[in-house]
Amino acid sequence: GVFYLQPHGPALPQPYSWVDASQLRAVSSLQPVTVHCQEAQLVVIVHRDLFGTGRLIKATDLSLGPAACPYTSLNAAENTVIFEAGLHECGSTLQMTPDFLIYSTSLYYNPSPARNSVIQRTNPAVVPIECHYPRKDNVSSKAIKPTWVPFSSTISAEEQLDFSLRLMNDDWSTERPSSAFQLGDVMHIQADVRTGNHVALRLFVDSCVATLTPDRASSPQYAIIDFNGCLIDGRSDDTSSAFLSLRPRQDSLRFMVDVFRFAGDARDLSYITCHLKVTAVDQAPDPLNKACSFNKASNVWTPVEGTRDICSCCETGLCGVSGGQNFMAIGFPHTGDLSVKEADVMVGPLLILATHGLPRNFPEDQREAMKLVTQGI
Repeated sequence: GVFYLQPHGPALPQPYSWVDASQLRAVSSLQPVTVHCQEAQLVVIVHRDLFGTGRLIKATDLSLGPAACPYTSLNAAENTVIFEAGLHECGSTLQMTPDFLIYSTSLYYNPSPARNSVIQRTNPAVVPIECHYPRKDNVSSKAIKPTWVPFSSTISAEEQLDFSLRLMNDDWSTERPSSAFQLGDVMHIQADVRTGNHVALRLFVDSCVATLTPDRASSPQYAIIDFNGCLIDGRSDDTSSAFLSLRPRQDSLRFMVDVFRFAGDARDLSYITCHLKVTAVDQAPDPLNKACSFNKASNVWTPVEGTRDICSCCETGLCGVSGGQNFMAIGFPHTGDLSVKEADVMVGPLLILATHGLPRNFPEDQREAMKLVTQGI
């Protein structure tokens, strides 16, 4: 869930072919933050009524990027603050994918306390911003149109294996338009692999870990799935997290996770990184290749498929010593090298709110783009 701004013009490059212009959501007349991605710079326009309360923030409390670049100009008539910065300036970062150049930065609001006051009446906020540019086409300087797109990751392995992880809506029919959640919500997560010309494959989620940064090895972290496919978050007394017992296809797997926050940390953005892998569909599930949930009613671990005994190691965590065959070694008749049959994929950043609601001038269709991160008073 970040702010995706995608250049458009009379001839969209092929990477944009999946964007349906008819589905672009209307933009409200008062946008708290507007971003224009231009050829060599980005322009950020911030309305001083950032929280929709009628209380105007100080322009000097706003900065752009880790380098804390100050604003460029003010528009008194519109009550807006304007930032103009080169794509490489203000501490922005560049990520290159096969199809895109992605420039990332953030808008920071850090309210200064009133003189001689020990309180403040607004929360600090962070608005993540990304500008995506196609690598194989010239970037147009024409007007751009924002599209709110949920962030999910897709890792392409050799021989046309594409692993993906997506947030879905409650009935699993479409991808969820927002990655903002409140405590008490349930995340619906779907893992998929596109198999290309391979023999039929079955997908498993080997592990999933939640972190406060995109680095899955960072601390603190929380294991949601572990021990080669045990959804251990569902073992806790206060959760209903589980795999769905029916797959939509053998190369797809769904699971639900009760929303949570990291205790004692003010950050509201988190990331979930999962390790996905495949086996041949005719290979029987085993302790190393399984999808097991804890059934609280019967107090036992149950698999999506296979016999119940393959889940017994979920209680001990000793699933790697079961004697089961390694999925990389069997079940793939082929010619040539088989390369990657597993990948780490990530969904995030997820905005986890402890209280209900965002500022009222953040319409539902823009929550994916504008992430106000409450840091505490």
